[in-house]
Amino acid sequence: MTGPMHILIIEDDDRISSFLQRGLTDRGHQVSIADSGGDGLDMALDPSVELVVLDLTLPVLDGQEVLVRLRQERRSLPVLVLTARDGLDEKVRALDGGADDYLTKPFALDELLARMRALSRRSDQSAADVIELSGVRLDLHARKVEADGTTFELSAREFALLAYLMRHGGRVMTRTQILDAVWGFDFDPLSNVVDVYVRYLRRKIDRPGEESLIETVRGTGYRFRDTPP
Repeated sequence: MTGPMHILIIEDDDRISSFLQRGLTDRGHQVSIADSGGDGLDMALDPSVELVVLDLTLPVLDGQEVLVRLRQERRSLPVLVLTARDGLDEKVRALDGGADDYLTKPFALDELLARMRALSRRSDQSAADVIELSGVRLDLHARKVEADGTTFELSAREFALLAYLMRHGGRVMTRTQILDAVWGFDFDPLSNVVDVYVRYLRRKIDRPGEESLIETVRGTGYRFRDTPP
């Protein structure tokens, strides 16, 4: 995946949902769990949810119906169907119903993660070219940043850092997560380069006399404010 995500698991088998929660949380993702179709549909409509793992056999509201209703509300949300039904007809029905991918139980966690990474990349590629948050407008295609009518000149690394923080606006990103996403896994984790570049960005985009748009979360990392300070 391109970075940590908010993943919703809609699954009524506690063993599977707990297994997935541990595996995904260990890799830095935020995980929510719903054990019924109705609750899952309500939670999936939360705009902070970035990917759904959906079981087809659910109480009250079947997973197939959840999928159909979800596609009416959030057409571009990636959905990975996870089910014990291995028949071709079920697979075709799920894909026709709007599923982005399909994985049959039992499954290996590594395969699930690989499929989720592929869905995340496809979602990133189809995402809007413009991110607007707390009065800052970031154009990914034109590589331009504007706020209050002013255009800011950013270096390539500053732009990448700002884009990463704004994509995850309102969420705390650790220094390690930021290093991995913006500088690469082979960068020294003890380096203070993240802090240095956050200072660079603050000098350029923050409004004089106001709190910084990039909030320091002591002992953890940084959060781009999803509402103006």
